[in-house]
Amino acid sequence: MDYMQPDAFDTASSQNAGQAAGVGSADLENMSLNVTGPLVKVDDPPKFELESYIANYTGRTRFNRLFLIGTCSTYLSVEALKAAVAEAKSGRDVTRYERAVRALAEVTPNDPEAIPDTNWADRMKKSVKAETDRLEHELRGYKNNLIKESIRMGNEDLGQHYSQIGDLSSASKAFQRMRDFCTTPTHIASMLLKIINLSIERGDWLNVQSNVIRLRNLQSKQEEQAKNQPKMSAALGLSQLHSGSYLDAANSFLGTDPSLGDSYNEVLTSNDVAVYGGLCALASMDRNDLQRRVLDNNSFRNFLELEPQIRRAISFFCNSKFRPCLEILEAYQADYLLDVHLQRHVHTLYSRIRTKSIQQYLLPYSRVTLESMTKMFAPAASALPTNTTSPFVQELIGLIQDGTLDARIDLEKNVLVTNQVHLRKEVQESIINNLEEYTREAHLRVLRANIIQAGLEVRADDRKPSREERKPHDDRGKASEGGLWNVFSRASGV
Repeated sequence: MDYMQPDAFDTASSQNAGQAAGVGSADLENMSLNVTGPLVKVDDPPKFELESYIANYTGRTRFNRLFLIGTCSTYLSVEALKAAVAEAKSGRDVTRYERAVRALAEVTPNDPEAIPDTNWADRMKKSVKAETDRLEHELRGYKNNLIKESIRMGNEDLGQHYSQIGDLSSASKAFQRMRDFCTTPTHIASMLLKIINLSIERGDWLNVQSNVIRLRNLQSKQEEQAKNQPKMSAALGLSQLHSGSYLDAANSFLGTDPSLGDSYNEVLTSNDVAVYGGLCALASMDRNDLQRRVLDNNSFRNFLELEPQIRRAISFFCNSKFRPCLEILEAYQADYLLDVHLQRHVHTLYSRIRTKSIQQYLLPYSRVTLESMTKMFAPAASALPTNTTSPFVQELIGLIQDGTLDARIDLEKNVLVTNQVHLRKEVQESIINNLEEYTREAHLRVLRANIIQAGLEVRADDRKPSREERKPHDDRGKASEGGLWNVFSRASGV
């Protein structure tokens, strides 16, 4: 399967990379998703059953997920695209229907469902135009009557209508116009949630974060805040995931309350929270944090029970059983590559988890044979010679060159030697330096005490002495010179 590099949001450069790799490209405007680069072709069959999988979702995300699976999976392409055509035809978005039919025609040109139903499309366009005119006319009437609640509801109905027909830009403007006509915190919270959901579908992740912050700072009833908290955490986690902030995304998903249930199925499910949160935590947290904040987290444990493979993978990693952990992730890779939010991050997340596993494996050792490391991290290539042409050795060389591993490879002995820090030597040098500093300070303190005891301490005088007073003082200074030398000699041991 081909991967897309997931570190850029530049559409043009991503499309060029897709053409070079020989994979299809997705248009953000057409897909209504944050997928701006080449899609990944997945040849392996996924572990989920398509009908039961898609039944967990509602709203526009059902079509988005079906269309992504149909265009990426060679195993489920026909089934998913047929389901996408049926889903689009049950709605009012003619553009989505036409796009799904074209995609199905590319896969199975002779299928009856691959022929566009022009009569339905014409009827739906007329119906959509009539409904749009009616809602806009009603809104103008509400504005003339100057009734805030009616104007708010009119904008809400118009925004939902635009969202259903796929005009997401107009829907966003309609929802934003509701701001000036919201009279209660409940109305404001409902408006912000609609804007958040619409921004997620549009892929406007900065707008998602800003509106989540507004929703959190909203002064509303405690029970309403508790109801919205899981949705806020999940939405914020999605925006941080797409921004590449995997540690922040893990923290947001780990903080999602289990009461989310199936209340946010128009965006994601509890299973998605477990997968997204578990993979982000594996890629960004050390073993202590994984044990304490993930496995021992009573709240997040409810999500992990829905995806036991994620819990097992994290448990294996915490117990230093890296091979079973990586095998579990490889087994479910096809599923994650067919996820609409996770696809473009799978390669980065898996690479980080693998690098962390290698680092943890090398931690207790000063030198490790390349053969044992190959058996642990590249069993399929264990029969190959461990030389510079081996893919695993090349991977180790890359990690050493970019500073990830502080080690060197001895190809003559086929071992990897880590640059161990001599902690005992550092401790001994630190103790010797502390003793020398203490001895020096004690010597200076004894010297000062003897000077004060002999009355030889020099003090500042407020007035300038006269010439007559200065002469006897100079004589006393010469006379006491020998006494000062004796005191200094006794203090310094000379």
